[in-house]
Amino acid sequence: FNAQLSTDTARQIIVGVAVVNEGSDQGQLSPLLEQIHARTGAYPDEALVDGGFTSKAEVEQCAAKPVTLYAPVAKPKDETRDRHEPLPNDSAAVAAWRQRMGTAEAKAIDKERAATAECVNAIARTRGLRQFAVRGLEKAKAVLLWFALAHNVMREAALRPATA
Repeated sequence: FNAQLSTDTARQIIVGVAVVNEGSDQGQLSPLLEQIHARTGAYPDEALVDGGFTSKAEVEQCAAKPVTLYAPVAKPKDETRDRHEPLPNDSAAVAAWRQRMGTAEAKAIDKERAATAECVNAIARTRGLRQFAVRGLEKAKAVLLWFALAHNVMREAALRPATA
């Protein structure tokens, strides 16, 4: 199974959960964004993801929502080519993403991914969520939902202001 957690990076609250039986993260971003939209009535302003989520189709779908995507641009086969320069066949959305990811601001945001977006995944592994001990997508998703609920309750308690 491939488990996906969408988090509010500022508060480390889980806002989306998915489990698929595909080995790749490609194609998983848009369904999570739709899940967030269905729950809140709005898309997030930004999405910070690792390179496994990135495909030209995902970049274009984010731009159409509109969600500013922060995801690393893959290294080109030709090492002399600047990965942040648009290619002749890039759509406007893909060209804008490539150029955005070449900026100092985007590089700084991407550098913080481990401390923000990936933190909840690390917490999950620390709490023993490394492998599903159930069979079937629905049962695996139920396990992940229970984890998300417990995690969010603990985060809410940690974020609640101390009362005298």
